[in-house]
Amino acid sequence: MFQLTKEELKAKGAYITVNEVQRQPSLWRRVFKEYLKNKTKVEDFLQEMSAEYSYIRVIFTGAGSSQYVGDTVVKSLTELGDTEHYRFESISSTDIVSAPQSVLEKDTPTLLVSFARSGNSPESLAAVEIVKHYVTNSYQLSISCAADGALAKSLSTKRNAFNYALPLETLDQGFAMTASFSTMTLVATLIFSLESDEIKEKEVEIAAALAEDIFNRTEEITTYLTADINRVVYLGSGPLAAIAREAQLKILELTAGRIATLFDSSMGFRHGPKSFVTNRTSVFVFASNNKYTRQYDIDLYKEVKSDQISAHTVLVGQELEGFTYKQAEKLQPAYQVLPAIAFSHVIALIASINVGNTPDTPSVTGTVNRVVQGVTIYPFGK
Repeated sequence: MFQLTKEELKAKGAYITVNEVQRQPSLWRRVFKEYLKNKTKVEDFLQEMSAEYSYIRVIFTGAGSSQYVGDTVVKSLTELGDTEHYRFESISSTDIVSAPQSVLEKDTPTLLVSFARSGNSPESLAAVEIVKHYVTNSYQLSISCAADGALAKSLSTKRNAFNYALPLETLDQGFAMTASFSTMTLVATLIFSLESDEIKEKEVEIAAALAEDIFNRTEEITTYLTADINRVVYLGSGPLAAIAREAQLKILELTAGRIATLFDSSMGFRHGPKSFVTNRTSVFVFASNNKYTRQYDIDLYKEVKSDQISAHTVLVGQELEGFTYKQAEKLQPAYQVLPAIAFSHVIALIASINVGNTPDTPSVTGTVNRVVQGVTIYPFGK
Protein backbone atom coordinates (compact mmCIF):
# COMPACT_ATOMS: atom_id res chain seq x y z
CA MET A 1 0.00 0.00 0.00
CA PHE A 2 2.65 2.53 1.06
CA GLN A 3 4.87 1.56 -1.87
CA LEU A 4 2.33 2.73 -4.46
CA THR A 5 2.98 5.91 -6.41
CA LYS A 6 1.00 9.10 -5.89
CA GLU A 7 -0.90 8.48 -9.12
CA GLU A 8 -1.73 4.89 -8.13
CA LEU A 9 -2.99 5.99 -4.73
CA LYS A 10 -5.12 8.73 -6.24
CA ALA A 11 -6.61 6.20 -8.65
CA LYS A 12 -7.66 4.11 -5.64
CA GLY A 13 -9.03 7.15 -3.82
CA ALA A 14 -6.51 6.55 -1.03
CA TYR A 15 -3.83 9.20 -1.44
CA ILE A 16 -4.96 11.50 1.40
CA THR A 17 -5.55 8.78 3.98
CA VAL A 18 -2.39 6.82 3.21
CA ASN A 19 -0.27 9.93 3.61
CA GLU A 20 -1.99 10.88 6.87
CA VAL A 21 -1.44 7.38 8.24
CA GLN A 22 2.17 7.17 7.10
CA ARG A 23 3.28 10.48 8.59
CA GLN A 24 2.20 9.57 12.14
CA PRO A 25 5.66 8.56 13.45
CA SER A 26 7.19 11.90 12.43
CA LEU A 27 4.19 13.72 13.89
CA TRP A 28 4.54 11.93 17.22
CA ARG A 29 8.15 13.07 17.44
CA ARG A 30 7.15 16.62 16.54
CA VAL A 31 4.21 16.65 18.95
CA PHE A 32 6.56 15.65 21.78
CA LYS A 33 8.85 18.58 21.01
CA GLU A 34 5.84 20.91 20.89
CA TYR A 35 4.72 19.51 24.25
CA LEU A 36 8.03 20.51 25.81
CA LYS A 37 7.51 24.06 24.54
CA ASN A 38 3.92 24.22 25.85
CA LYS A 39 4.51 22.30 29.07
CA THR A 40 4.94 25.28 31.39
CA LYS A 41 1.79 27.03 30.15
CA VAL A 42 -0.49 24.01 30.49
CA GLU A 43 1.02 23.05 33.86
CA ASP A 44 0.45 26.60 35.13
CA PHE A 45 -3.19 26.30 34.11
CA LEU A 46 -3.58 22.96 35.90
CA GLN A 47 -1.73 24.15 39.01
CA GLU A 48 -3.92 27.23 39.28
CA MET A 49 -6.94 24.98 39.24
CA SER A 50 -5.42 22.55 41.76
CA ALA A 51 -4.53 25.38 44.11
CA GLU A 52 -8.23 26.23 44.31
CA TYR A 53 -9.52 22.65 44.70
CA SER A 54 -7.65 19.72 46.21
CA TYR A 55 -9.59 17.09 44.23
CA ILE A 56 -10.94 17.55 40.73
CA ARG A 57 -13.05 15.40 38.46
CA VAL A 58 -11.39 15.25 35.04
CA ILE A 59 -13.79 14.31 32.25
CA PHE A 60 -12.30 13.44 28.87
CA THR A 61 -14.92 14.03 26.21
CA GLY A 62 -15.57 13.95 22.49
CA ALA A 63 -17.77 12.16 19.99
CA GLY A 64 -16.89 9.12 17.90
CA SER A 65 -13.13 8.73 17.58
CA SER A 66 -12.63 11.77 19.82
CA GLN A 67 -14.51 9.93 22.57
CA TYR A 68 -12.31 6.87 22.06
CA VAL A 69 -9.26 9.06 22.74
CA GLY A 70 -10.68 9.62 26.21
CA ASP A 71 -11.60 5.97 26.65
CA THR A 72 -7.98 5.06 25.90
CA VAL A 73 -6.11 7.63 27.99
CA VAL A 74 -8.30 7.21 31.07
CA LYS A 75 -7.05 3.61 31.34
CA SER A 76 -3.45 4.75 30.92
CA LEU A 77 -3.69 7.63 33.38
CA THR A 78 -5.29 5.56 36.11
CA GLU A 79 -1.84 3.95 36.26
CA LEU A 80 0.43 6.87 35.30
CA GLY A 81 -1.53 9.98 36.34
CA ASP A 82 -2.05 11.93 39.54
CA THR A 83 -4.97 10.02 41.03
CA GLU A 84 -4.40 11.69 44.39
CA HIS A 85 -5.77 14.96 43.02
CA TYR A 86 -7.64 13.91 39.87
CA ARG A 87 -10.46 11.47 39.21
CA PHE A 88 -10.10 10.55 35.53
CA GLU A 89 -13.23 9.61 33.58
CA SER A 90 -14.26 9.37 29.95
CA ILE A 91 -17.78 10.49 29.03
CA SER A 92 -18.86 11.13 25.46
CA SER A 93 -19.98 14.64 24.55
CA THR A 94 -23.11 13.03 23.12
CA ASP A 95 -24.00 11.74 26.61
CA ILE A 96 -23.21 15.09 28.23
CA VAL A 97 -25.44 16.90 25.74
CA SER A 98 -28.33 14.44 25.65
CA ALA A 99 -28.50 13.52 29.36
CA PRO A 100 -26.31 15.86 31.45
CA GLN A 101 -28.24 15.08 34.63
CA SER A 102 -27.08 11.45 34.32
CA VAL A 103 -23.35 12.11 34.00
CA LEU A 104 -22.50 15.49 35.57
CA GLU A 105 -22.07 16.30 39.26
CA LYS A 106 -23.19 19.83 40.02
CA ASP A 107 -21.12 20.32 43.17
CA THR A 108 -17.92 18.51 42.14
CA PRO A 109 -15.14 20.74 40.74
CA THR A 110 -14.72 19.53 37.17
CA LEU A 111 -12.21 19.90 34.36
CA LEU A 112 -13.72 19.10 30.96
CA VAL A 113 -11.02 18.00 28.51
CA SER A 114 -12.48 18.21 25.01
CA PHE A 115 -10.86 16.31 22.14
CA ALA A 116 -11.66 17.54 18.65
CA ARG A 117 -10.26 17.15 15.17
CA SER A 118 -11.92 20.26 13.72
CA GLY A 119 -13.76 21.51 16.79
CA ASN A 120 -16.75 22.27 14.61
CA SER A 121 -19.07 19.48 15.75
CA PRO A 122 -22.19 20.91 17.46
CA GLU A 123 -21.89 18.48 20.38
CA SER A 124 -18.40 19.75 21.22
CA LEU A 125 -19.62 23.30 21.64
CA ALA A 126 -22.79 22.27 23.43
CA ALA A 127 -20.94 20.05 25.94
CA VAL A 128 -18.73 22.99 26.93
CA GLU A 129 -21.72 25.25 27.52
CA ILE A 130 -23.68 22.65 29.45
CA VAL A 131 -20.78 21.88 31.81
CA LYS A 132 -20.12 25.60 32.28
CA HIS A 133 -23.72 26.26 33.34
CA TYR A 134 -24.54 22.99 35.12
CA VAL A 135 -21.38 22.50 37.21
CA THR A 136 -20.82 25.16 39.83
CA ASN A 137 -17.01 25.16 39.52
CA SER A 138 -15.84 24.10 36.08
CA TYR A 139 -12.74 24.45 33.93
CA GLN A 140 -12.16 23.75 30.27
CA LEU A 141 -9.17 22.33 28.40
CA SER A 142 -9.41 21.71 24.67
CA ILE A 143 -6.95 19.51 22.81
CA SER A 144 -7.68 20.22 19.18
CA CYS A 145 -6.09 19.80 15.76
CA ALA A 146 -7.65 23.07 14.54
CA ALA A 147 -6.52 26.24 16.28
CA ASP A 148 -9.08 28.20 14.26
CA GLY A 149 -11.95 25.74 14.85
CA ALA A 150 -15.17 26.79 16.56
CA LEU A 151 -14.25 25.04 19.82
CA ALA A 152 -10.86 26.73 20.14
CA LYS A 153 -12.34 30.13 19.28
CA SER A 154 -15.14 29.65 21.79
CA LEU A 155 -12.80 28.80 24.67
CA SER A 156 -10.40 31.63 23.87
CA THR A 157 -12.97 34.08 25.27
CA LYS A 158 -13.88 32.04 28.38
CA ARG A 159 -12.53 32.20 31.91
CA ASN A 160 -10.93 29.11 33.40
CA ALA A 161 -10.14 27.76 29.94
CA PHE A 162 -7.02 26.67 28.05
CA ASN A 163 -6.59 25.78 24.37
CA TYR A 164 -3.90 23.26 23.50
CA ALA A 165 -3.48 23.50 19.75
CA LEU A 166 -1.75 20.68 17.92
CA PRO A 167 0.31 21.32 14.76
CA LEU A 168 -1.82 21.93 11.67
CA GLU A 169 -0.45 18.74 10.08
CA THR A 170 -2.40 16.70 12.63
CA LEU A 171 -5.69 17.95 11.15
CA ASP A 172 -6.68 14.99 8.96
CA GLN A 173 -8.36 15.91 5.70
CA GLY A 174 -9.46 12.35 4.95
CA PHE A 175 -12.81 11.01 6.08
CA ALA A 176 -11.50 8.92 8.98
CA MET A 177 -9.48 10.24 11.91
CA THR A 178 -6.03 8.68 11.88
CA ALA A 179 -3.16 11.05 12.78
CA SER A 180 -5.67 13.29 14.58
CA PHE A 181 -6.62 10.42 16.85
CA SER A 182 -3.12 9.21 17.67
CA THR A 183 -1.65 12.67 18.29
CA MET A 184 -4.49 13.73 20.60
CA THR A 185 -4.07 10.46 22.50
CA LEU A 186 -0.34 11.11 22.82
CA VAL A 187 -0.70 14.72 23.97
CA ALA A 188 -3.27 13.88 26.66
CA THR A 189 -0.96 11.16 27.98
CA LEU A 190 2.01 13.54 28.00
CA ILE A 191 0.09 16.28 29.81
CA PHE A 192 -1.36 14.16 32.62
CA SER A 193 1.27 11.44 33.08
CA LEU A 194 3.60 11.86 36.06
CA GLU A 195 6.57 10.29 34.26
CA SER A 196 9.71 12.28 33.57
CA ASP A 197 10.19 13.94 30.20
CA GLU A 198 13.14 11.61 29.58
CA ILE A 199 10.94 8.54 29.94
CA LYS A 200 8.23 10.11 27.81
CA GLU A 201 10.68 10.95 25.03
CA LYS A 202 12.04 7.40 25.06
CA GLU A 203 8.55 5.90 24.85
CA VAL A 204 7.56 8.19 21.96
CA GLU A 205 10.71 7.30 20.03
CA ILE A 206 10.16 3.55 20.48
CA ALA A 207 6.50 3.89 19.45
CA ALA A 208 7.48 5.85 16.34
CA ALA A 209 10.11 3.26 15.38
CA LEU A 210 7.59 0.44 15.81
CA ALA A 211 5.06 2.22 13.60
CA GLU A 212 7.70 2.71 10.91
CA ASP A 213 8.42 -1.02 11.10
CA ILE A 214 4.71 -1.72 10.65
CA PHE A 215 4.48 0.50 7.57
CA ASN A 216 7.41 -1.34 6.02
CA ARG A 217 5.59 -4.67 6.37
CA THR A 218 2.28 -4.02 4.64
CA GLU A 219 2.66 -7.07 2.38
CA GLU A 220 2.88 -9.29 5.45
CA ILE A 221 -0.13 -7.60 7.02
CA THR A 222 -2.14 -8.08 3.81
CA THR A 223 -2.02 -11.86 4.32
CA TYR A 224 -4.17 -11.47 7.45
CA LEU A 225 -7.01 -9.89 5.49
CA THR A 226 -7.63 -12.00 2.42
CA ALA A 227 -10.35 -10.95 -0.01
CA ASP A 228 -12.91 -13.43 1.37
CA ILE A 229 -12.85 -11.91 4.89
CA ASN A 230 -16.15 -10.24 5.79
CA ARG A 231 -15.73 -9.89 9.58
CA VAL A 232 -12.95 -8.50 11.77
CA VAL A 233 -12.52 -8.65 15.55
CA TYR A 234 -10.12 -6.59 17.67
CA LEU A 235 -9.32 -7.58 21.25
CA GLY A 236 -7.03 -6.33 23.99
CA SER A 237 -6.72 -5.51 27.69
CA GLY A 238 -6.29 -2.24 29.60
CA PRO A 239 -5.56 0.66 27.23
CA LEU A 240 -5.38 -1.84 24.36
CA ALA A 241 -8.97 -2.90 25.03
CA ALA A 242 -9.98 0.73 24.57
CA ILE A 243 -7.91 1.10 21.40
CA ALA A 244 -9.67 -1.98 19.99
CA ARG A 245 -12.86 0.09 19.68
CA GLU A 246 -11.16 2.73 17.56
CA ALA A 247 -9.44 0.01 15.52
CA GLN A 248 -12.73 -1.65 14.59
CA LEU A 249 -14.32 1.71 13.79
CA LYS A 250 -11.65 2.41 11.16
CA ILE A 251 -12.67 -0.70 9.22
CA LEU A 252 -16.35 0.10 9.63
CA GLU A 253 -15.78 3.63 8.33
CA LEU A 254 -13.40 2.89 5.46
CA THR A 255 -15.45 -0.05 4.14
CA ALA A 256 -18.78 1.77 4.69
CA GLY A 257 -19.96 -1.21 6.73
CA ARG A 258 -19.21 -3.83 4.08
CA ILE A 259 -17.03 -5.64 6.59
CA ALA A 260 -18.72 -6.25 9.94
CA THR A 261 -16.61 -5.50 13.01
CA LEU A 262 -16.53 -6.24 16.72
CA PHE A 263 -14.32 -5.17 19.61
CA ASP A 264 -14.01 -6.44 23.17
CA SER A 265 -11.57 -7.10 25.98
CA SER A 266 -9.62 -10.33 25.83
CA MET A 267 -11.34 -11.62 28.96
CA GLY A 268 -14.78 -10.35 27.97
CA PHE A 269 -14.80 -11.93 24.52
CA ARG A 270 -15.62 -15.41 25.78
CA HIS A 271 -18.89 -14.25 27.34
CA GLY A 272 -21.07 -14.38 24.23
CA PRO A 273 -19.31 -12.07 21.72
CA LYS A 274 -17.17 -15.01 20.59
CA SER A 275 -20.30 -16.17 18.73
CA PHE A 276 -19.50 -13.49 16.15
CA VAL A 277 -16.55 -15.48 14.75
CA THR A 278 -17.01 -17.45 11.53
CA ASN A 279 -14.62 -19.06 9.06
CA ARG A 280 -14.50 -15.72 7.20
CA THR A 281 -13.35 -13.74 10.25
CA SER A 282 -9.94 -12.28 11.09
CA VAL A 283 -9.30 -11.94 14.83
CA PHE A 284 -6.56 -9.60 16.05
CA VAL A 285 -5.43 -9.74 19.69
CA PHE A 286 -3.27 -6.87 20.94
CA ALA A 287 -0.93 -8.34 23.57
CA SER A 288 -0.09 -6.12 26.53
CA ASN A 289 3.50 -5.69 27.68
CA ASN A 290 2.30 -5.80 31.27
CA LYS A 291 3.45 -9.29 32.32
CA TYR A 292 0.35 -10.06 34.38
CA THR A 293 -2.15 -8.80 31.80
CA ARG A 294 -0.32 -10.37 28.86
CA GLN A 295 -1.15 -13.85 30.15
CA TYR A 296 -4.86 -13.27 29.56
CA ASP A 297 -4.31 -11.90 26.05
CA ILE A 298 -2.20 -14.89 25.05
CA ASP A 299 -4.61 -17.39 26.63
CA LEU A 300 -7.49 -15.96 24.60
CA TYR A 301 -5.41 -15.97 21.43
CA LYS A 302 -4.47 -19.63 21.93
CA GLU A 303 -8.08 -20.55 22.65
CA VAL A 304 -9.51 -18.98 19.50
CA LYS A 305 -6.68 -20.32 17.38
CA SER A 306 -7.12 -23.87 18.71
CA ASP A 307 -10.89 -23.66 18.18
CA GLN A 308 -10.20 -23.30 14.44
CA ILE A 309 -13.31 -21.17 14.02
CA SER A 310 -11.68 -18.17 12.33
CA ALA A 311 -9.88 -17.67 9.04
CA HIS A 312 -7.01 -15.86 10.74
CA THR A 313 -6.18 -15.38 14.42
CA VAL A 314 -3.25 -13.03 14.92
CA LEU A 315 -1.41 -11.97 18.06
CA VAL A 316 -0.03 -8.44 17.67
CA GLY A 317 2.69 -6.93 19.85
CA GLN A 318 6.29 -7.33 20.99
CA GLU A 319 8.26 -10.56 21.45
CA LEU A 320 5.54 -13.04 20.58
CA GLU A 321 4.38 -15.39 17.85
CA GLY A 322 2.21 -13.81 15.19
CA PHE A 323 2.85 -10.20 14.11
CA THR A 324 5.70 -9.16 16.38
CA TYR A 325 7.26 -5.71 16.15
CA LYS A 326 10.94 -5.89 15.23
CA GLN A 327 12.28 -3.58 17.92
CA ALA A 328 13.82 -4.89 21.12
CA GLU A 329 12.81 -2.33 23.76
CA LYS A 330 9.35 -2.84 25.21
CA LEU A 331 6.79 -0.08 25.45
CA GLN A 332 4.53 0.59 28.40
CA PRO A 333 0.85 -0.18 27.61
CA ALA A 334 0.05 3.56 27.64
CA TYR A 335 2.31 3.98 24.62
CA GLN A 336 1.63 0.57 23.07
CA VAL A 337 -1.63 2.04 21.83
CA LEU A 338 0.30 4.09 19.24
CA PRO A 339 1.78 1.24 17.16
CA ALA A 340 -1.41 -0.75 17.76
CA ILE A 341 -3.53 1.93 16.14
CA ALA A 342 -0.98 2.29 13.34
CA PHE A 343 -1.35 -1.45 12.66
CA SER A 344 -5.14 -1.09 12.58
CA HIS A 345 -4.89 1.80 10.10
CA VAL A 346 -3.05 -0.48 7.68
CA ILE A 347 -5.69 -3.17 8.13
CA ALA A 348 -8.50 -0.65 7.51
CA LEU A 349 -6.87 0.62 4.32
CA ILE A 350 -6.44 -2.93 3.02
CA ALA A 351 -10.05 -3.75 3.91
CA SER A 352 -11.34 -0.66 2.11
CA ILE A 353 -9.45 -1.53 -1.07
CA ASN A 354 -10.53 -5.19 -0.83
CA VAL A 355 -14.22 -4.25 -0.94
CA GLY A 356 -13.69 -1.80 -3.81
CA ASN A 357 -14.15 1.31 -1.70
CA THR A 358 -12.22 4.60 -1.71
CA PRO A 359 -10.63 5.29 1.71
CA ASP A 360 -10.57 9.07 1.26
CA THR A 361 -14.33 9.23 0.59
CA PRO A 362 -15.74 5.91 1.83
CA SER A 363 -19.37 6.89 2.45
CA VAL A 364 -20.94 6.14 -0.92
CA THR A 365 -24.37 7.40 0.15
CA GLY A 366 -22.98 10.58 1.70
CA THR A 367 -25.09 9.99 4.81
CA VAL A 368 -22.02 9.86 7.09
CA ASN A 369 -19.86 12.96 7.07
CA ARG A 370 -16.37 14.00 8.15
CA VAL A 371 -17.92 16.61 10.47
CA VAL A 372 -21.27 15.46 11.85
CA GLN A 373 -24.32 17.19 10.42
CA GLY A 374 -28.03 17.37 11.15
CA VAL A 375 -27.72 17.68 14.94
CA THR A 376 -30.29 19.81 16.76
CA ILE A 377 -29.10 21.16 20.11
CA TYR A 378 -31.97 21.88 22.48
CA PRO A 379 -31.78 24.41 25.34
CA PHE A 380 -31.02 22.89 28.73
CA GLY A 381 -31.84 24.49 32.09
CA LYS A 382 -30.29 23.62 35.44
